[in-house]
Order: sequence, then C-alpha cells, then structure tokens
Amino acid sequence: MLAQARQARPAPFAALPLPAPPRLGCGHDRHRGACSSGRAVMGLLFGLFASAFLSATLLPGSSEAALVALLAGTALPPWWLVAAATAGNVLGSVVNYGIGRGVERFRDRSWFPVAPRRYEQAVGWYRRFGRWSLLCSWVPVVGDPLTLVAGALREDWRVFLVLVTLGKAARYGAIAGAFAAL
Repeated sequence: MLAQARQARPAPFAALPLPAPPRLGCGHDRHRGACSSGRAVMGLLFGLFASAFLSATLLPGSSEAALVALLAGTALPPWWLVAAATAGNVLGSVVNYGIGRGVERFRDRSWFPVAPRRYEQAVGWYRRFGRWSLLCSWVPVVGDPLTLVAGALREDWRVFLVLVTLGKAARYGAIAGAFAAL
C-alpha cells in the first residue's frame, strides 16, 4: 500500500524517502499492526490517564505499572503514553490542590482525617522547603499530601501547575527512558 502511495505522487516528491508509519493499536497480529479505528488506542490512553489520575489523588494506585505495561505491550509512541500519564497525574494533583483550598476551615473538627499535630508538621515542612518542594510531588506517599497542603497554604495555582507538571513529566519520562534502555 505504501508503494502504491509513492507511485501516485507527483514526480518532484517521488524521490523523497518516507519513514514507515508508526504501528499503533494494541500490538496483536489480528490488527495487522494497527487497529482499524482509533478506539482501541484512545481506550488505552484513557485507561492510562485514569490510572494516573486516581494515583495522584489520595486513593492508592500505581500508574507506573500501567505505563510500563503499555510500553511493553503496545507499539504506541512512548511520548503519547508519557503525555497521557502526566496529564492524568497532574489533573489528580489539581483535585488535591482544590481540596486543600477548602480543607483549612475544617481542620479543627473531630472528623478531620489528619490529626492537628500531623497537619501542622506537613504545613511546617512545606513552609520550610517552599514551593520548590512541589517538584517532588511525584514521590509516593509524600507527594499527594504535599499537593493538598499547597492548596491549603494558598500557593499560586500557576506556580503549582508548572512545578507539579515538571516533576511528574520528568518522572514518567525517566520511566519511559529506562524502559527503552532495557
């Protein structure tokens, strides 16, 4: 089919070499290298996005495992996977930030999920290391509460978004790069 496309081109472009089209889809032979529609591709990307989103909220999850599974099991371009995971993870952190913006007024209530002493420790840690600590928002266990505290302390949302995106994109890029090096 590619040879037919080259022959149908006007003469000035016939000599230009064309790279092979990317192999998309789920990687199974029954799709002959590409799914007939983009539904499978979009489903995979949305699944990774959702996994990363849930992992960034206070719910448990492992978006890194989902990323590695898709890197190993599909022929999708790694940058698509890194972009989907980063977008989902950042959006989850934005949800934490939003929760943090409204949580301060409830911290003295008996049902508040964090003990007052622990909350004060988190606030002190954030104040000590400042906004630059948001570059570590990808760190398991520490990162999610850190984004919540950033909201509670009214960190500028633009700074928050830039620093969290840089940190999370670097993490997913490093995972994809390490996988490619194997």
